[in-house]
Amino acid sequence: MVQEYAIRDGQLVPCEEKQGLVKVFTSPDVAERNYLEHTCRISPHNISSAMDPDEIGRLEFENDHTMLLIKSPKNYSSSDNFLFKVTSVGVFVYKQELVIIMNNQETSILEGRQAFKITSLNDALLKILYGTIAHFLGHLKVISLLSDSLEHKINSSMANEHLLNMFTIEKSLIYYLNGINSNSVVMDKLKTNATRIGLSSENLALLDDIIIENNQCNKQAEIYSNILVGLDGARGAIVNNNMNQLIKRLTIVSVVFMPLNVIAGIGGMSEFSGVTEGVPKWLSYSLFALGMVGIAFLTYWILKVFMDGSTSKIKRR
Repeated sequence: MVQEYAIRDGQLVPCEEKQGLVKVFTSPDVAERNYLEHTCRISPHNISSAMDPDEIGRLEFENDHTMLLIKSPKNYSSSDNFLFKVTSVGVFVYKQELVIIMNNQETSILEGRQAFKITSLNDALLKILYGTIAHFLGHLKVISLLSDSLEHKINSSMANEHLLNMFTIEKSLIYYLNGINSNSVVMDKLKTNATRIGLSSENLALLDDIIIENNQCNKQAEIYSNILVGLDGARGAIVNNNMNQLIKRLTIVSVVFMPLNVIAGIGGMSEFSGVTEGVPKWLSYSLFALGMVGIAFLTYWILKVFMDGSTSKIKRR
């Protein structure tokens, strides 16, 4: 699928076919690949690289165009199950047009806040770089909200489900850090070769701001990653403690009912009827039930005093 954009009123706006300076190829089919190879003179290797999510970012100079391979977050969906992925985007800069190749609409690279006016193809290129940073920052906010929600669930959970989801988010942050660092290398190379590409002094000043934004984004992702990884042991301990508290309660219930089972077994025998012969059954069995309740409370009180005493000794130590 091909979508074209034109530069109007300082913005990139969708336009009709063959009228745009920016062409976005999403999962190009055979005919579109032939157009990219023969008309745009893009090598099959670079086309495949632009659609490979595991490809490393890079900057290359060809005879009639410059190729940038940058990393961008893949659009998140509930089916991803807390895994935030990174995809590749190929940007091919010509003198008269800009060609973008990406895979399955996995990223909305041209969407987002308009940070500056676009008057040339170089401005459009910088807009794309800025868009990847904004996209990363937006996903980092979502990751922060999800991690907070999972932490609240872990605090009251005895299962590993939420803990595993947290590990998945930590894995996603590693992918994000690699993608942001890869983009940083591409931006530095772009700045070094600014004259060769034809960036103006205004473009360079804007590129410096974008590099600073990217470094801040990288630092934020690194902080999130360090916080989540640093609390792994604490989260596991919380889940184990919740399970221990449940086992403790079940043990108390079992101990309380253990003597009652013995007494109930004795009370159900014929000897009890013989011992209480001559006493109305409603009275003898009522007293028997009250005795069982009293023994249950006594057993619970003894256990509580014993356990509170053990806890106090541990705190003194």
